Amino acid sequence: MTTVLVASASVHTTAAACDHLGPRLASDDAVVVLGVSEPGLDDRDVGDAGNVARTRLVEPAIETVVEAGDPAAVILTVARERDADAVVVGATRGDPDAAGEPPGSTVQALLATTDRPVTVLPSPAP
Repeated sequence: MTTVLVASASVHTTAAACDHLGPRLASDDAVVVLGVSEPGLDDRDVGDAGNVARTRLVEPAIETVVEAGDPAAVILTVARERDADAVVVGATRGDPDAAGEPPGSTVQALLATTDRPVTVLPSPAP
């Protein structure tokens, strides 16, 4: 059994992660969809991300977790707590209006500190 942590505050990033993972997952695998809520930012998509995963991924078990705080720190903590075998993230914040140049600061911090494999999904075309 493989556990994959999909860290996403965007339905678009979650959909891309599911499309990437779908053919790679077995029925006994597990996907943890982590939405990180940040103060002062619109987080409407955070709660919807789990619904996207449940719709797009039929076979593996889906767990949804919503946490508040610094995204990189929360991702690292939840990956450790859930003993995730791999982490999937978007290159930048899911909202194109809020995103900077890829890779974003969360991705940079995550890659610099994690000991787990990380898949960074490409940014959507404008």
